[in-house]
Amino acid sequence: MGVQLASFNELAESYATRHPQEILAFAIEEYSPDLAISFSGAEDVVLVDMASKLGAKPRVFTLDTGRLHTETYQFIEKVREHYGLPIEVFFPRPEAVEKLVKEKGLFSFYKDGHKECCDVRKVEPLRRALSTLNAWVTGQRRDQSPGTRAQVPVIQVDPTFGSNGHQLIKFNPLANWTSKQVWSYIRENNVPYNALHDRGFVSIGCEPCTRAILPGQHEREGRWWWEDATKKECGLHAGNTNGS
Repeated sequence: MGVQLASFNELAESYATRHPQEILAFAIEEYSPDLAISFSGAEDVVLVDMASKLGAKPRVFTLDTGRLHTETYQFIEKVREHYGLPIEVFFPRPEAVEKLVKEKGLFSFYKDGHKECCDVRKVEPLRRALSTLNAWVTGQRRDQSPGTRAQVPVIQVDPTFGSNGHQLIKFNPLANWTSKQVWSYIRENNVPYNALHDRGFVSIGCEPCTRAILPGQHEREGRWWWEDATKKECGLHAGNTNGS
């Protein structure tokens, strides 16, 4: 069904401080079956668990960049089996990967920045994943990256992937939660998580671009550590950089 744009701002404000499960329940009721949860990390599996507790079986998709850790693949399979949910996997287009690697090698991002590689391996597959949806759900939190996510609302019109008159709604039910709240939920509800978290990895992306962090470091310091802190987005949530 969905919500008309005229009433959208009022709706977003009314849900701004609601519990994540209430926001998720609204998203599922209003937009299923044209809604999916974007899944890759601890926050996302919390949302899958909340949806399961609501008795819902929403679509769940993930992006396989071809450069993920072995533990991440094991985690995806663990979640699929634990919740009995099919997980739609979107891959980058082979010809685009082949062209990038042929022209610039396997590790061009260390010299040229991560944007070009992320565009090929993550952004274009995400665009395909979202092309059949009217809404999607992410695990973004405001405190994940103060430079780019500090203004993330719990509900928004997607500023990046809606196009050609297609109004795409983006739900961020965990926007107000902290990492501590996420992990308290995981422990209390026996939610499966990526084994890399036990080895000091907090924010987990592709293997060449992710490392463990030290106590006291911000979680995003483990991502693209050779770049400026204000640029630590891969393009999946590019609209956050201007406060959208």
